[in-house]
Amino acid sequence: MEKTSNHNPVRLAIVCNQVFSLIHFRKHLIREFTGRGYEVCVFTPCITAEESKQIIALGARPVAYILSRSGINPFFELFSLISLYLKLRQFRPHVLLTIMLKPSLYGGVVARLLRIPRYYCLITGLGFSFTQTDKKRFVRYIARNAIQYLAQFSIKTASAVMFQNTDDMQLFIKNRLVSSDQAFCVGATGVDLSEWHPVPSVLDPITFLLAARLIQEKGIFEFIEAARSIKQRYPATRFILLGGIDINPAKLSRQQVMLWVNEGIVEWPGHADMRSWLKKASVFVLPSYREGVPRSTQEAMAMGRPVITTDVPGCRETVIDGVNGFLIPPRNAWALAHAMEKFILNPVLIEIMGKESRRMAEERFNVHHANMRILHVMQISMQQPSEVHNMLTSN
Repeated sequence: MEKTSNHNPVRLAIVCNQVFSLIHFRKHLIREFTGRGYEVCVFTPCITAEESKQIIALGARPVAYILSRSGINPFFELFSLISLYLKLRQFRPHVLLTIMLKPSLYGGVVARLLRIPRYYCLITGLGFSFTQTDKKRFVRYIARNAIQYLAQFSIKTASAVMFQNTDDMQLFIKNRLVSSDQAFCVGATGVDLSEWHPVPSVLDPITFLLAARLIQEKGIFEFIEAARSIKQRYPATRFILLGGIDINPAKLSRQQVMLWVNEGIVEWPGHADMRSWLKKASVFVLPSYREGVPRSTQEAMAMGRPVITTDVPGCRETVIDGVNGFLIPPRNAWALAHAMEKFILNPVLIEIMGKESRRMAEERFNVHHANMRILHVMQISMQQPSEVHNMLTSN
């Protein structure tokens, strides 16, 4: 494994908007950097002492900065930008990697101001601003236009911009937010297949699990409507809603979720351990309106669960219709209920399609293969570390 010089390590900054996701979904990527001798500093908002220990255990240094994941107050956003600028100026990175859209927008501005030699973006989904729904349409319009304006100054100057699906990539190219030479589709985050093992199928009772942040765009209302319909005809069927109350403007309230629980439609364990609940599930469901490539679906597939999801950007990358599950139109509770009923009437599909899910996870969603694609785009695995350092420090 290539390593940088111990005397002159390349300083690499990773900027994210949520430390939980970074630790659980990107720990192998951080180890790829630190294992090569890079001096890695992770910049994240709202980090606890325990999370700091976990970052340090990966060989990186945690630094907190100020950021609101979904805020649009211009004064607070300027304050966030200044906070990130001051923190990065202290570290003086040779390489900057930003993960998610908002850190990429701000990271690009700071990269230009600090003249960071290499700046890379990893866009893992477009989120609230680019989802087409009626709710909070004006807020979406303002946020989307602000993103596009800022991207002209920030993301467009990146050394490379990585996307998880081709739909998001083509949208950015079409809107001239990136050039086709800059843009790379690196695919899903991936999962550690040695940690996410296939488990026996659950046939009694047949149980449908939706695990997601509790926001409208994840298809929560469609899931509830489909569950209500199925419960009337097949009352023994079980429905589990896994996820915590979010800060997103389109979030569901605790009171709303409890109404469904009290009605007897769903069980809601809150934000609980994904692995333990997947063991109890027959079928994984994600009727989302748009994704990067959903990590939750990758985990479900690795554990041998068939999937019902929507034929939208990011979600369609996880299912071959009729092979490892079913693709349905978005915002269509009837289609979701119909797909659920196929498993109820023909339970053998649960095991057959579950095996196909595991096979596809092994082919498409191996985290180590996914990280190699990122390193390739960042030219880290292609050059000798001494050459990297000399080139970066000479700029």
